[in-house]
Amino acid sequence: MSDTEAGSNSPHLNKGEQEQAADHSTPAALVIHEIVREEGEAAMERTVSALTWSALAAGLSMGFSFLMQAVLESGLPDSQWRPLVSSFGYTVGFVIVILGRQQLFTESTLSVVLPVLTRRDLKTAIKALRLWGIVLTSNLIGTACFAAMLQLPGVFSADVQESLDRIAGAPFSGAFGVTVVRAVLAGWLIALMVWLLPSARSARLLTVLLITYVVAACKLSHVIAGSVEGLYGVFRGAVGMSDYFLVFLIPTLIGNVIGGMSLVALINHAAIAPEITGGDPV
Repeated sequence: MSDTEAGSNSPHLNKGEQEQAADHSTPAALVIHEIVREEGEAAMERTVSALTWSALAAGLSMGFSFLMQAVLESGLPDSQWRPLVSSFGYTVGFVIVILGRQQLFTESTLSVVLPVLTRRDLKTAIKALRLWGIVLTSNLIGTACFAAMLQLPGVFSADVQESLDRIAGAPFSGAFGVTVVRAVLAGWLIALMVWLLPSARSARLLTVLLITYVVAACKLSHVIAGSVEGLYGVFRGAVGMSDYFLVFLIPTLIGNVIGGMSLVALINHAAIAPEITGGDPV
């Protein structure tokens, strides 16, 4: 018996107390599924203009993950534990994007896929692809704009600039297959975060901080956050545009999609599909 059932059906509580117990219990998996699915449905119905501006804002906001990580690193001694502390800066962009309800591509690998799995029709699949194309393109444009702004001389101290240059090499540190695996794990974590948020309530901020800190501390690959770093390196002349696409963007995009869609959306959907259809999940 779930916490919700135990609280709302307890014979030892009056009706008001049962409702109070139900309000404080963890939502059932089906309830979480429907909350996330409805968010995906709403996102797919947004206009091109609304999606574009929201996703552009998200791309710009994600730049603060790169910047704050560099700021923290520049103020810490060169030691083995420095990355563990500076990784907290990585969480800033995600906090802004998620609590600000901006459109981030990796969140949609869960929320938009659930309506596709539920409805199973071509119209919904086309809407999902439309959203992915708009959001990914606008996110990347936003990251490019932020990376370009960081090129302005004299804005930050020499120590911060040195940290920016050093961190910008991280997206290119692995071979194609290694980057894909790192991106799968990152996509998995971000999609799991989306799944956890409906039941997090007042702990939403802590949930975002915890999950995104794990992504940073484990040096996993995120297609939007990493794009700010990668494009900064391109604009600085440290790497070429071909490296950005072939070494970072393509393998990271593949991995994030696999992690978010296959390992979370499909598994979580399969777990509650019998409750939706009354039969098998396939």
